[in-house]
Amino acid sequence: MILAELLALQRADDAGLAAQLTQQLRALVASGRIRSGAVLPSSRTLSAELDVSRNTVTHAYEQLEAEGYLRVAARRRPVVSDDIEARFAKPGAAPKRETVRKPLLSSWALQLSDTDWPLSYQAKFRPLRSGLADAREFPHEIWARCLRRSALRRRFNDQTVVNRPSLREALRDYLEISRGVHAEADQILILPAAQAALTLIAATVIAPGDAVWTEDPGYPGAAAAFRAAGADVVGVRLDQWGMMRMREARAPKLIFTTPSHQHPTGRVMPVARRTELLAAAAPGKTWIVEDDYDGEFHYDSRPMPALQGLDREGRVLYLGTFAKAMTADIRIGYLVVPPSLAQTMEIAQRHLGLIASVHVQEALTDFMADGHFLAHVRRMRRIYRVRRDHLAAALARHLAPMLTAEVPPGGMQLIARFKDGAADQNAVARLVAAGVEVRALSSLALQRPRDHGLLLGFAAWRENEIGAAVRTMANCLTGKRAARG
Repeated sequence: MILAELLALQRADDAGLAAQLTQQLRALVASGRIRSGAVLPSSRTLSAELDVSRNTVTHAYEQLEAEGYLRVAARRRPVVSDDIEARFAKPGAAPKRETVRKPLLSSWALQLSDTDWPLSYQAKFRPLRSGLADAREFPHEIWARCLRRSALRRRFNDQTVVNRPSLREALRDYLEISRGVHAEADQILILPAAQAALTLIAATVIAPGDAVWTEDPGYPGAAAAFRAAGADVVGVRLDQWGMMRMREARAPKLIFTTPSHQHPTGRVMPVARRTELLAAAAPGKTWIVEDDYDGEFHYDSRPMPALQGLDREGRVLYLGTFAKAMTADIRIGYLVVPPSLAQTMEIAQRHLGLIASVHVQEALTDFMADGHFLAHVRRMRRIYRVRRDHLAAALARHLAPMLTAEVPPGGMQLIARFKDGAADQNAVARLVAAGVEVRALSSLALQRPRDHGLLLGFAAWRENEIGAAVRTMANCLTGKRAARG
């Protein structure tokens, strides 16, 4: 058999002749058409038979030798490697079906579920997904100028500074004025997301077996981060004022709370309850994580100052994010830590690689310094309030016999409870299939869920979109066609 007869080089092909020859020879050996121990023509002979340069053939032979297909000795013709048939299936033989085995995972990974973050329908952007800012209202042109200005600067030589001093200082001033947070700039860590801040906290202060209290129902990402560190996560029930104190339980290592707008109910924790919560956290023994994820958006009164501002013992770690106030793809969060933790947590931040883009940090500094951030927040506060009221009115108009909406004083979402206690998971499945993206209230419970309802986002959706979504909900849940209005 003449080897050249098995090869078909395309002279006009974009791939070089050497690459074509290498690929075709590799395929012939792998398929078994050229057997182990077969002696191939010399580079001079094959080049003449194919009418190509000798260098083309030499390059192909050398590449296949490097990959283990050929053995090439000085002044000898190339030989197909002896073990080639053991490495590849024989011609015509069906590939063996390997038994699919479960991967070896950590105990934490084995407990993961997409009920925490549903993945099945997130590729589509549909009303009434919760927790999203309206990117359509964001000043993208202004933000693009800030990014461009940051990228063109030539002062990023010191890459060891992972938390840009300029943004730390801008955040310190903003948080003190708007949220009543008291801190020095070096207590602020800039992170690639709010969830990264929870990961950092868990890795730094939690040891396996430590008790952690979280709200129930509450933000599932917090429980996921703490469980990953081996914590014993305990869900604490809510009343009308938010998280209750569990006097009979052992003192926790950490308490996670969302006092400004409890997730998902939107309830605001009053000062008396905040003081009680601080009293439950012994200095040096119990830490409190205050997640102020959407504290910028309070509509019915002045926002209550942060829990961190009431703390005089250095027990509170204050967490915030730009993803809600600006747009989700900003991917920047921040963490204000007590002075006793500042150095340790910044070192841990580096070890874990939880480092935000320097260019985005500098762009954010400009965006805040030029007044664009506050102007955008003020504008969106007005818009979101109108959307909240529109959603509440639409639910009352079309679904009052079935759902009771709790209108929160702030935030970006509300919950609507089923009056008859009906299971919410089936309703969510029907609504998602109909094109309305909601979450089941029961899916946010850490223990046995006591309440069933729907978590509905209003911030990212315009009034006409909200109205259409609620009419779809009414059609889907009641079986009756909802009138427009």
